[in-house]
This record gives sequence, structure tokens and C-alpha cells, in this order.
Amino acid sequence: MSHTAAAPLLPRSDTSWFTEWRRTLDWGLVAGILLLAGIGLLMSLAVGPTAAAKIGYEDPYHYLYRQAVHASIGIGLMLAVSVLERKWARRLGVLIFAGALLLMAAILGVGHEVNGAQSWFRFSAFSVQPSEQVKPGLIVLCAWLLSQRERYPDVPWALVSFVFFAVTLGLFLLQPDVGGAALISAAFVVTFFVSGLPKRWIVGFAAGGAALAVLLYNVLPNVKRRVDMIFNPSSNADTFQIDMAGAAISRGGLFGTGPGEGLVKTQIPEAHTDFIFAVIAEEFGLVAIVAVMAIYGLIAIRGFRAAARIEDGFARTAAAGLFALFAIQAVINIGVNLAIVPPTGLTLPFISYGGSAMVGMGLTLGLALALVRGEGTRSPGPYG
Repeated sequence: MSHTAAAPLLPRSDTSWFTEWRRTLDWGLVAGILLLAGIGLLMSLAVGPTAAAKIGYEDPYHYLYRQAVHASIGIGLMLAVSVLERKWARRLGVLIFAGALLLMAAILGVGHEVNGAQSWFRFSAFSVQPSEQVKPGLIVLCAWLLSQRERYPDVPWALVSFVFFAVTLGLFLLQPDVGGAALISAAFVVTFFVSGLPKRWIVGFAAGGAALAVLLYNVLPNVKRRVDMIFNPSSNADTFQIDMAGAAISRGGLFGTGPGEGLVKTQIPEAHTDFIFAVIAEEFGLVAIVAVMAIYGLIAIRGFRAAARIEDGFARTAAAGLFALFAIQAVINIGVNLAIVPPTGLTLPFISYGGSAMVGMGLTLGLALALVRGEGTRSPGPYG
């Protein structure tokens, strides 16, 4: 009996946008991000009932359901943005930056204050934090401006991009959101470095950043208190949350206390957001947190390697800056949980509870995926 080979679902002659997107998207990166989102849902199941009880919600799975919605929106946005060609990714990033920057300015007058920072718009049952969207927009804008040096060498593009960065940084500090300011500063330095600017600029950024840090420490009591938690143990700073997180990580040992058996989620109010890493360590152990850190590391390394293969200066610079945003935020959050970085309020990407953070990170990696599609070999030109 003869057999006829089955026809491929997507023949090579198929040149539709969907086929092109499917063939060029880095599915290894997507798989890693989906794995992080899945871990986030698992942790919402573990910590959500306790968090809901603290607030007074009758439904113990309130946070799980909301996190499922947040993850669906964030992942959906990421995949939708990843379809874009590079020129459209650039245009979207610039447009988002402009809109989010205006909202950040408006929020200073009509925003809602949370944990000492006026960073939110409150609309009945949900809140919006525009600073989460301005971060990837700033990186895309600055990468594009810096890439114009080859085309228009007489224009001071580095200075122009620095002005946009300085304005954004100023709005972060006025809220004040020092953690967000530190994150965009670090990602901006990476973007500058990858674009090929002289190393003396990096030295200048380091000196300026150190001076600004000293100023903020002496001017903002909240910053002083958080820094003293880590670097000045003899001060009277309240280290309760950090101490509880450290104790939870120690209790977890190698394999953890077991799902749902941890104590830290009952002891601190932000266990489902800023300190979700400590919950993972306590309930699933050292093996689990090493695996989580490995996932973040592999996504970052794969992303940076894909960015390095891109010939187009704009796309290479923007992709590196966007992956830096993702990686640095993860490092900062984990550092806070390990008591080696002062508390910042930055969430653990795709794992911590939070809608604005999930949307912002979905946009960040959606733009990055769009820029590295085809492993950086599909650039139509330097300014596409």
C-alpha cells in the first residue's frame, strides 16, 4: 500500500505576513517569557489567598484571576507588537514615549499616591502607571536619535538624546520614583554604549550618577531610609520587610517548605509584588530560585546575542537597550530580596503581581522581539 506524504501546514511558498512572522520570531525567547508568566500564575495561586484576605476580598482567588488577565494582556501585547517591521516598531516606540511622558507630567497634579510616590492614575477598580510605558519608549527614541549620527553627522544627536533622557529622569524624580529613575539610567547607559559613543561619556554618566545619588540621599528622607536599611545597619531604619524576606530565604533551604506552607506571605504586605522572589525561595527552595535566575539569564543572553548580530545600528542599539531594561529590573528586584540592593519598588518581570508592570514589560519585549526577528538578518537598511 502506497502512502502519500502529508502536505506541510505552512508551505515554503507561503509568503503571508503570518508565515513570515512565524518563521522569523525567536520562539526560544517567547518560550522563556511564557515560562516566567506561568511561574507568576503559580505564585499568585500560592500567595494570592493570603494577600486577598489582608485586603478583605471575599474571593481567595481574586489576585490569581487578575494576574491571569494581566498575563494574557501582557503576553498578547508582546506577540502583537512582535509582528511589526522595524520602522513601525520605531514609530510605535516614539509615539508611546510621547504619550506616556505627557501622562507622567499630568500625574504630578492629579495622580494617586502609592507608597510615597505619585505615580498612578486611579480609575475606579484599576490603576495605570504611565512610567512603565515610558521606559521602553525612551530607549527606542534614544536609539533612533543616536543612529542618526551617520546620516546627519553635524547634528549633536548624543546631546539631543541626553536631553530627552534628562527630562524623563526629572519626571521620575519628581514623583519621586527613585527605583524607576535608576532603572532607566542604567538602561540608557547601555543604549549609549552599544551605539558606539566614546567611553568618556560612560565615565561622565558614572560621575554624574554618583553625585545625583549623594544628593538624593541627603534631600529625600525616603531614599535615605531605604539606603540605610542595607548600608547603615546601625541606623534606626525599619528593616522589617528585608529581615522577613531574608529569614524566608533561609527557611526555604534546598527544596523549600512546600507550596502554600511559607510564612513570609503572611508577614509582609507586598509579598505578591516586590518580595515574590522570597516567597519562591521559601516555598520551593534554592533549586527553584536558581532555576528562575537561570531563565532570566538565558533570556537576556539570547536577546543580547541576537541584538549583536543586527547590522542596522538603530535596531541593534534599541534591542540591546530593551533587553537591558528587562534584565536590570530582574537583577534589582532579586538584589532587594537578597538584601544587597535598597528597596526600589521594582517588580520581578512577568512573575510579580501587577497590571501596569505586566503591560510595560510586554511592550518592552514585544518591541525587542520585533527588532531581533530573523536573528538580525532582515534589516532593509540603516534607517528602515
